[in-house]
Amino acid sequence: QVQLVESGGGLVQAGGSLELSCTASTRTFSNYIMGWYRQAPGKEREFVAGITRSGGYRHYADSLKGRFTISRDTAKNTVYLQMSSLKPSDSAVYYCAATTTGPNLRGPFDYWGQGTQVTVSS
Repeated sequence: QVQLVESGGGLVQAGGSLELSCTASTRTFSNYIMGWYRQAPGKEREFVAGITRSGGYRHYADSLKGRFTISRDTAKNTVYLQMSSLKPSDSAVYYCAATTTGPNLRGPFDYWGQGTQVTVSS
């Protein structure tokens, strides 16, 4: 069992950047594959990015590759999502997710945070 808490969401102008953080309450953070999903109103929750236990490999949704970067810091039990060149279509609630299973970085994920709102204005 692990609890995930996201932070860093907010309002940003189109073309700007924003970094989301997710802190995991576990002493075995390195055992978890971590990921980010997002969900806009009226849409299904969609995969954004995933990262291996060691942080050595990252996988992204094709449409987001090149603009978003996922990373993790073992010492801080934290996974990050650096977002750049943001578009209004990126507006969504962003969720942090974790699983101890693998090797699929798209999940399924077993644990979820409460989400953080990202709003991109034009």
